Amino acid sequence: MLCAFNRTLRAALTQTQLLSGNWRLSSQTRACAARSATFHLREDHLELNYGGTGMHFNYVWLRDHCRSESSYNIQTNQRNVDTASIDLNIRPDSTSVQDDHLVLTWPGGHVTKYSLSWLAENTYEKRKQRPVQPRVLWNADIYKNANIPAAQWEKFMSCDDELKRFLQSYLLYGFAFVEGVPATVEATQAVTERVSIIRETTYGRMWSFTADFSRGDTAYSTMALDRHTDTTYFQEPCGIQVFHCIKHAATGGKTLLVDGFYAAEKVRQRSPENFELLTRLHIPHEYIEKTESHGNHMTGIGPLLNVYPWNNEMYLIRYNNLDRAVINTIPHDLVQKWYVAHRELTTELRRPENELWVQLTPGKVIFIDNWRVMHGRESFTGVRQLCGCYMTRDDVLSAARGFGLQA
Repeated sequence: MLCAFNRTLRAALTQTQLLSGNWRLSSQTRACAARSATFHLREDHLELNYGGTGMHFNYVWLRDHCRSESSYNIQTNQRNVDTASIDLNIRPDSTSVQDDHLVLTWPGGHVTKYSLSWLAENTYEKRKQRPVQPRVLWNADIYKNANIPAAQWEKFMSCDDELKRFLQSYLLYGFAFVEGVPATVEATQAVTERVSIIRETTYGRMWSFTADFSRGDTAYSTMALDRHTDTTYFQEPCGIQVFHCIKHAATGGKTLLVDGFYAAEKVRQRSPENFELLTRLHIPHEYIEKTESHGNHMTGIGPLLNVYPWNNEMYLIRYNNLDRAVINTIPHDLVQKWYVAHRELTTELRRPENELWVQLTPGKVIFIDNWRVMHGRESFTGVRQLCGCYMTRDDVLSAARGFGLQA
């Protein structure tokens, strides 16, 4: 099974959109015998060519990231050096390559020693050419054809290999299932905490609800819900949404899943100017609740699409038409352009081939990346009781990295 996931992981790398860096070396060089490494001392930086890769390192950066005992605490993985005290015009007094290490001696005699492989791994050029998190962008057919198995409750709760496979599936596709879970709030909490930490919000820590309008939100109804991400009105939207349908005596009510990154990538390929607009313009979202037992007024502002600036990789989509507030954060001459870009993204999100419909039933728990995968539902009649919670994205990704997964 892990071999299949590794093949999928390699496929994900080919789908990630990357930007390649452009750089040019001058003709002056100093050659070193160690593994074809050459370095070039410039006025404010050092250029290093190692293994055929050109890299640039600012001198202050090289002093700031020193891993010597006086500069870095290897027990806590924290910096000891006072960055603000480094001379901004610092240059090494001497530089050499010895035994696959770059050795710099600074004014005052301090010596910094870097392995060339560490520098190659941590250079901007390398960072720009690789994804932060490999993903498989999917529509309904792509996901169905992948035949991703759900994790099984008993094995999931006791076997780290099962948890690792679950996390790898979640990272690649943006959602994952655990089946065979007892249809209770307590079991849902247990399976969630097996992954990581629950995030408490205004809805509580664990919640259970039916269509009783007990909260001022259409989710607490029998109405259909269009595709959306949750808590767009938080400055930091919740990272993971957990759902468990613990009672289903209803007609309808299927859950809709849509890969927001897949749709946005289509927009980027077809209309890069619209994609860029959606990453640049900040739009407000709002949650106003006035009931007998709850009163909330929350606002969150951010672009619909968030990308890392160094490689233009998407990491967050904030899309909820119901909760979008008055657009008063962008100048009037861009409003029409924003609506055009929003319409193109919405059209892509609503293409039938991009819709994955699943029936949540007692025992089947779904974990959804709320920063990527949208969810919605059909209208229904009858009784449908859901429980679940939100999770902190940072802690889930930390758990994945603990298994050696790239996240």
